[in-house]
Amino acid sequence: QVQLVESGGGLVQAGDSLRLSCAASSRTFRMFIMGWFRQAPGKEREFVAAISRSASTTSYADSVKGRFTISRDNAKNTVYLEMNTLKFEDTAVYYCAASGASAVVVDGKSQYNYWGQGTQVTVSS
Repeated sequence: QVQLVESGGGLVQAGDSLRLSCAASSRTFRMFIMGWFRQAPGKEREFVAAISRSASTTSYADSVKGRFTISRDNAKNTVYLEMNTLKFEDTAVYYCAASGASAVVVDGKSQYNYWGQGTQVTVSS
């Protein structure tokens, strides 16, 4: 069992930056692919970014590529999402998730086994 706790959300203006953190309870953190998803009101939860177990490979949704950066610190059992040049359409609840899939990175919701409770990010225009 892996418990994930997100932090770092808040209210910012368009163009600002924000860094989300997700702390995992498990000492097997390094065995999981980690991902970030988001869900805006009335919309499906969507993939944002993912990072491989060793942090050597990352994947991003086209909508955030070049603006967001995912990273992880296996010694601290933590994954991060650095968000720059935020836009109004980035407003959503952001969730971190852990996947035990036998792949380098995965971007499908169904491939993630554990989820955090989410943290709200609101970008004012």
